[in-house]
Amino acid sequence: LSVSFFDQFMSTTYLGIPLIALALIFPTILYPTLTTRWLNNRLLTLQSAFINRFTHQLLLPLNVNGHKWAALLASLMLFLISLNMLGLLPYTFTPTAQLSLNLGFAVPLWLATVIIGMRNQPNHALGHLLPEGTPNLLIPMLIIIETISLFIRPLALGVRLTANLTAGHLLIQLISTAAFVLLPLMPAVAILTTTVLVLLTLLEVAVAMIQAYVFVLLLTLYLQENI
Repeated sequence: LSVSFFDQFMSTTYLGIPLIALALIFPTILYPTLTTRWLNNRLLTLQSAFINRFTHQLLLPLNVNGHKWAALLASLMLFLISLNMLGLLPYTFTPTAQLSLNLGFAVPLWLATVIIGMRNQPNHALGHLLPEGTPNLLIPMLIIIETISLFIRPLALGVRLTANLTAGHLLIQLISTAAFVLLPLMPAVAILTTTVLVLLTLLEVAVAMIQAYVFVLLLTLYLQENI
């Protein structure tokens, strides 16, 4: 039974087409499309307002040099939110519950921030590895610790997103299975369990959006350190 719970995180195929491929294509539908009309429709206006508001909030801690990343970060935010929300629908597959996909986003973007720091201000970037005023005996140890913490950052980004989504989906499946089993035995307890399931689903909707925002926000903080 425990194995079947994790089957929902497997990349299945339908009519010979991997569902992960369809899920990765799905967010492109949500991207705003250009129009030749003078006024945008309601959907495009709502999308533009959301993207502008999010981009404004995201770029507050960044200086002017970091504003070049606005399109990339906003696209990544929309991509992660749409994939996280897609996984809450029945008979769907959640690509962001796969650690390999999350690390595929985290490692290149984190490495890009490190390369930018090393290229533009190498002394300042290397200065993060050794705090000022460190005793001579602690210098080698602190350099090793700070280097390890630097390389753990992309792993933490990917694991955080994967763990939160995986835990939420497992809880939903466990509680829904319990409600289904208890319905003919104890209807009152089943109704209470179903209520908890509805509340948990609402919580997972919030987690899906918050985790996408946290992923991109941490990338902006890493970027700010290097620019």
